[in-house]
Amino acid sequence: MNQDIENNLSMNFKVEKSETLYKGKIFNLQVDQIVYNNGIEGIREIAVHPGGAVVIPLKDDGKIIMITQYRYPLNQVIIEFPAGKLDNNEDPLKCAVRELEEETGYVAEHIIKLGTICTAPGFCSELLHLYLASELTPGNLRREEGEEGIEVFEFSVKEIEDRIRSGEIYDAKSICAFYLAKNLLNQ
Repeated sequence: MNQDIENNLSMNFKVEKSETLYKGKIFNLQVDQIVYNNGIEGIREIAVHPGGAVVIPLKDDGKIIMITQYRYPLNQVIIEFPAGKLDNNEDPLKCAVRELEEETGYVAEHIIKLGTICTAPGFCSELLHLYLASELTPGNLRREEGEEGIEVFEFSVKEIEDRIRSGEIYDAKSICAFYLAKNLLNQ
């Protein structure tokens, strides 16, 4: 983004008051009262989230591992890549390594970063770090609370694309990670 545009967009208000209304296990709720340079007042509600890591496990045969997991806010089981919340000041790569083994039972010889995405920048500070893991070997499942029903599946690239097109896979973080990985592998 052009630096002048970025400066104009980010410097057109000041925060009059900031308050954390709720401190939770997953995120905190912060409410800011702001005043724009033109005098108009506003309220910003922010889900303050430490971020997370998403990992695409790529097997030597080209199959990609995905999991099904019950997601409480949706009251549904969805197909997604292994992912998890960063612990306090945790390196995202360490989180990706942990989540891969925890949710799939695999460890990876190689992990490369694909990029970072913001999930809901209108109200949430969460940044997700996306990784591609390869040269997988069996490790140990270490499921956490809420992960007992996770199922592990292997799909081809085409099968994943077909499931995205049909709407069976609709998890945004997984779709973003998949296409970044596909672009990298097709280079």
